[in-house]
Amino acid sequence: MANLPSCPKCHSEYTYEDGNLLVCPECAYEWNPESEAETNEEQKVVKDANGNILNDGDTVTVIKDLKVKGSSSVLKIGTKVKGIRLVDGDHNIDCKIDGFGAMKLKSEFVKKV
Repeated sequence: MANLPSCPKCHSEYTYEDGNLLVCPECAYEWNPESEAETNEEQKVVKDANGNILNDGDTVTVIKDLKVKGSSSVLKIGTKVKGIRLVDGDHNIDCKIDGFGAMKLKSEFVKKV
């Protein structure tokens, strides 16, 4: 039996081949294994509030006052963040802000400088 990859949606190991597609019987997701690498690269494009593409190491500015979870302080509008790092997840920017420390931000609340 061939060693097939797990489902990218539900991570089920019970996938099977149907022609040139792979199918997951648990969530009914169908995908082409050859084009999977191309779609993963397309998903990692992160854009700021103005639609500019962000890259690792960019400098951004906060465009809105943001409450800091677990603290009574606020990250003020116009705060400059240098050397961002893009990560997967809901908060897709990992950074270090002077006076606040390590923090995760959403790309829709920043603009590229």
